[in-house]
Amino acid sequence: MFKYNCLNPIAKVGLERFTDNYKATDNISEADGVLVRSASMHEMELPESLLAIARAGAGVNNIPLDKCAEKGIVVFNTPGANANGVKELTIAGLLLASRDVIGGVNWVSSAKDDENIAKTAEKEKKKFAGTEIQDKKLGIIGLGAIGVKVANVAKNLGMEVWGYDPYVSVDAAWNLSRDVKHVLNVDDIYANCDYITIHVPLLDSTKGFISEEAIGKMKDGVIILNFARDLLVDEAAVLKAIKAGKVRKYVSDFPNATTAGQDGCIVIPHLGASTEESEDNCAKMAVKELIEYLENGNVINSVNYPTVDMGPCTDNARVAVLSKNIPGTINKFSAVFADLNINISDFTNKSKGEYAYTLMDVEAKITDELIAKLKEVDGVIRVRVVKN
Repeated sequence: MFKYNCLNPIAKVGLERFTDNYKATDNISEADGVLVRSASMHEMELPESLLAIARAGAGVNNIPLDKCAEKGIVVFNTPGANANGVKELTIAGLLLASRDVIGGVNWVSSAKDDENIAKTAEKEKKKFAGTEIQDKKLGIIGLGAIGVKVANVAKNLGMEVWGYDPYVSVDAAWNLSRDVKHVLNVDDIYANCDYITIHVPLLDSTKGFISEEAIGKMKDGVIILNFARDLLVDEAAVLKAIKAGKVRKYVSDFPNATTAGQDGCIVIPHLGASTEESEDNCAKMAVKELIEYLENGNVINSVNYPTVDMGPCTDNARVAVLSKNIPGTINKFSAVFADLNINISDFTNKSKGEYAYTLMDVEAKITDELIAKLKEVDGVIRVRVVKN
């Protein structure tokens, strides 16, 4: 029996995927797995019994990844599960910034008592005139699940789409329209595009990616869209550029004191993935990842440990070892099994940065002695019996 704890409300359609072998608990100290959306876990005391955390969403800045890795807690996210919702809002932001729809709607609301509003509107509407997006250049920074979807829709809307992502995956490349111009230097995006949207994860290396220097390289009157994370953009520099006439509009899905209510800014209350469909998809994927890890030891879509998938165990037993990424560790594991005359029928070892994950299927029962000896190997963080 596995126990799971929900730190935030998780869509019922996801929780229904748990079998009778799972039980919900309000006490995180007795949970094997945790499901979370936006709750901050940085100040939480993580129990030694906790095996995994599944974030029902893409961003994981609310989870202490290094702390979890050091304790042998695998952290999952759900890349692509909310991609369609974010894509649709990004396209909406593109249109709202091009045509002053919001200004026009607000004017109509303020003039509601004007009996001749239709005639007045004909005089006033020029204040809200905008531009069309067809034949304009859209630059997309980050061609992951969301960036690819935005690119394909924009192309179908008649835009010329430029994409920048030095790490574009094979899957993303297959799904990307062949008409998208893939550039290898982000400066090409800055120099040529009328609209620029960013879709990369928030990392130390991407914080402030769109900087004052980057803005200085952009075309005059550029429109910048940010539906990824507010800290990816130097928003103080954006406000300065708006006042100088360099940036025409800034659209963000992340309200904060810097941009809220500022001229030239369209700030949306973090609605990107706030659709029923996105929340359902994220919940289903998060639960699936948790079940796969708890029952089979497989790691899929982890952000702090490598991907390892050996399918279900068909042998007598399976053991998982989470460790530091130290050369020669696999040989030491093999030696432990050999000393106890236990045959390894199948194994996989992968590393990700400082950490490694090893999954081994064996032909004999896993004993306390075996577990104790594996724990003695230098760099081992956690030894877990998946099946016995």
